Amino acid sequence: MTLSPMARDRISAFWMLLPTFLLLFAFYLYPTLYNLELSFTDITLLQLRQGGKNVGFANYVEFLQSSSFLDIAINTVFWLTFVSVSMMLILGLLMALLLNSQFLRRIRMTTVARLILLVPWATPPVVAVIAWRWLFDPKHGAINEFLMWTGLISDPITFLADLATVWPAINTIIIWNSTPLVAVALLAALQTIPEEQIEAAEIDGATRWQQFRFVVLPYLMPTLSILGLMSVIWTFNNFVYVWLATGAGPGTYTNVLATEIYMRAFIDMRIGYSSAIGVVMAVVMAIFGSLYFRFFGLMNMQEKLG
Repeated sequence: MTLSPMARDRISAFWMLLPTFLLLFAFYLYPTLYNLELSFTDITLLQLRQGGKNVGFANYVEFLQSSSFLDIAINTVFWLTFVSVSMMLILGLLMALLLNSQFLRRIRMTTVARLILLVPWATPPVVAVIAWRWLFDPKHGAINEFLMWTGLISDPITFLADLATVWPAINTIIIWNSTPLVAVALLAALQTIPEEQIEAAEIDGATRWQQFRFVVLPYLMPTLSILGLMSVIWTFNNFVYVWLATGAGPGTYTNVLATEIYMRAFIDMRIGYSSAIGVVMAVVMAIFGSLYFRFFGLMNMQEKLG
């Protein structure tokens, strides 16, 4: 039987893509399925060889009915994700507009400003947290020393131990470390906007705000939508910032889903229970991603029809 050229191309493509599919299965699908299996057991860290008993949905029910569930959910969804990502996108957009402005070009500071912007992003999160912990230190931190020198405060502020300041402090670390990536991506998108469209808007008498609203922003929306989704996923699942900054403290005040998984797995040694929390996180992100793509897909369709 002689195969058509199209069929031969498909077979060749399949064999070329097969190693990639096997790697994806080995590194993503298999651990996911294994984690799902563990979530239905009572296995502990000391029972990995023997395995645990099947307990059905008991781990999920226990977590969702726990007294700390609501606090953990609010911390993860609002404080860790919503506040951080919103500020990252807003500040990233403002930085991109500044880096693309004629003002920096006139004073010949464009290259220097871009290099300075990349420093926080190039800093590993662990190093960033350590540096900011020193800055926030109540005894020797530069921030407290500056505030006391200016007379704004009379006593040092324990930024990472005070309930009123601990979340803003964590958000500051995340925003400082992650915003440059958003700014660089938006800067690249800004530089693809045709100058003719902006010049046409100026000739039509559009103000700077109208130029931004009706010319610049529509070009940036595809990039902003992708950056928003990626930032939400990275931040929602992040463990490093909260754990290294506060250890989920003071007490469990800044406990989030990622730190809850760590504590239940490696402190309480309840691998099955922590796996159930991980599955809950994955389901939440899957639902969010589906709704997100649906929303922005409808927006893009309406813009094209409009």
